[in-house]
Amino acid sequence: MHNVAITGTGVFTPSQIITNDELVVAFNAYADRWNAEHADAIAAGDVEPKAHSSTEFIVAASGIERRYVLDKEGVLDPARMFPKLAARPDDAPGYMAEIGVDAARKALGQAGGKAEDVDLVICAASNMERAYPAIGVEIQQLLGAGGFAFDMNVACSSATFGIQTAADMIRSGSIRNALVVNPEICSAHLEWRDRDCHFIFGDVATATYLERDEGLTTPHFKILGTKCATQFSNNIRNNNGYLRRTHDQMEDRRDMQFMQNGRKVFKEVLPLVSQHIADHMADTGITADDLRRLWLHQANKTMNDYIGKKVLGRTPEPGEQPNILQDYANTSSAGSIISFSKYSDDLQDGDKGIICSFGAGYSVGSVIVERRA
Repeated sequence: MHNVAITGTGVFTPSQIITNDELVVAFNAYADRWNAEHADAIAAGDVEPKAHSSTEFIVAASGIERRYVLDKEGVLDPARMFPKLAARPDDAPGYMAEIGVDAARKALGQAGGKAEDVDLVICAASNMERAYPAIGVEIQQLLGAGGFAFDMNVACSSATFGIQTAADMIRSGSIRNALVVNPEICSAHLEWRDRDCHFIFGDVATATYLERDEGLTTPHFKILGTKCATQFSNNIRNNNGYLRRTHDQMEDRRDMQFMQNGRKVFKEVLPLVSQHIADHMADTGITADDLRRLWLHQANKTMNDYIGKKVLGRTPEPGEQPNILQDYANTSSAGSIISFSKYSDDLQDGDKGIICSFGAGYSVGSVIVERRA
């Protein structure tokens, strides 16, 4: 059996930003249009008018202040409220592959690795651009990587599940290294016209490079343990898969995009994640006092604050549980990897931390790492 290390990470960040103020102006204009079009039904009491959003509401509900997107114009068009991502010809790189390759090259650059030496590419994300051929295989081809590739989807836990999958293969000796790539174009599956969730998501791509922890001479993170768990729930759901029929595409189907029962998610996910981390720590033989940092899934600040306090047994000190949510919003599986990538260089030899994600499924994945200088 081989030990496994994370030797590089990469983050692709889109150039376009939507602030809360910009989003609120667009959403409220959409709501006014909708209310005017349905004025008679509203007056008759048959339908409820759409309420306005506000920056204060968004920050209080989530802690989000802005988000990066691939297309700002389409999202902020009150008559559209959806990104304009034109269909690409089959001989052109797909959107997910394009941004995934950017993140993957950055991860390889940090690790000092070469694309041609890569044994495995996993494209792990909450939504796939197409059913097949696999996005992972397209990324492999664009990189010029060797070995093999495939896609996997465990919603917001796709990255940590991908890391465990790759780490298990490296441990067993079937591969020497792997790239786990998370291109998350969340703007394309968000219902921007729903006040309860119109502010949640942003776009990004991340990549994590793993290899055998043998003879490494540069700083890296040794993986001490991985743990994954799932439990079926309908409280976070997206029905807009590739089985959606042409007839449905012509209808305004709210149930086909991202949906969640926020109250039930809070009530059920928080104890599930906290207990999962506690069990993983016990399995690995570490305590809260051993932890230097928590890189949590970036879905909601209140949720992260609760989990951090539960895991550490106290309120986390500044820097112990870094958030990138205010800048990136929820980027599904990529969130914890963004946090890890941006807030790990300062750790010293022997410092330990946990990368943890959680989301639809329900799914929970955690990776315990130790800094090696």
